[in-house]
Amino acid sequence: MNPLVPEISIVICTYNRALYLPQALESLYHQTVEKNRYEVIVVNNNSTDETASVCKTFIDNHSDGHFIYLNELNQGASFARNTGAAIAKAPLLCFMDDDAIAYPNYLELIIDFFKTYPDAGGLGGRIIPRYIPSEPKWMSHFVSSLVGNFDYSKSVCVFSPNKYPLESNMIIKLADFHAVHGFNTALPGVKGTLRIGGEGKEFFLKLKALGKTIYYHPDIIVEHVVETQKLTAEYMYRVASGIGRGEKVRTQSINQLSYIKKIVEYFFKLGAACILAMGYLLQGQPAKMKPVIQFRIDALKGLLGF
Repeated sequence: MNPLVPEISIVICTYNRALYLPQALESLYHQTVEKNRYEVIVVNNNSTDETASVCKTFIDNHSDGHFIYLNELNQGASFARNTGAAIAKAPLLCFMDDDAIAYPNYLELIIDFFKTYPDAGGLGGRIIPRYIPSEPKWMSHFVSSLVGNFDYSKSVCVFSPNKYPLESNMIIKLADFHAVHGFNTALPGVKGTLRIGGEGKEFFLKLKALGKTIYYHPDIIVEHVVETQKLTAEYMYRVASGIGRGEKVRTQSINQLSYIKKIVEYFFKLGAACILAMGYLLQGQPAKMKPVIQFRIDALKGLLGF
């Protein structure tokens, strides 16, 4: 490896997370690999808080690391991720959220994995919610995916055809990123208060369509900060409906039949959620009933365009 070329580039898109962004950056600064082996690209996506000064101060105070700061004026995570990837120098490209905290061996495990599995076209890892101050009693395994909880397998494995890594902990080869032309900006993710999600799903489905093998590694871990006071009904609706909106855009871009099939699938999932809710009632956990049903209702509303 050329010492002037890092082995992995980490892109962090940030929007109004000045409070938690330093933790994300510190976690990457204190990795078990040498600092010349990686670079961190922070893309400020029109933050209105102290994000700019926080980033610049951090970079000034950590000059022995390779941290790069830039702006993306087009609102949405897909725009920002593409902007960060455009200047990445390394053959491996990692995306992490601005409120995520990487384990110390995070980058070491990623680099070693791609050496062990050279056929890998993509990689995802585990995401553990860090609830502040504590996990709500109404939170369940099925609803926690909305706050980033992701624990796909207890061992290294290949994702099944319709499964894929989540955006806050995903790694691909830079060449493959360019082969699928990056993230679809018609699925921007968060855009103000509007969410049109599913950009990661579409991205990895495109990779799979090229014959790429996508792996999961349970020890490649980030923690995701979740402020429970922000988990209001309005917030949960925005996230869940955003999933549905993204699926509407994605399936309609294929054909109308795909969209209709997705509507049928979502109605089926709503029925399954009702059965799950009854299970929680029988288990003496009634607080978990409504959220698991509401998740599927809100996703269906987004899919139908409500």
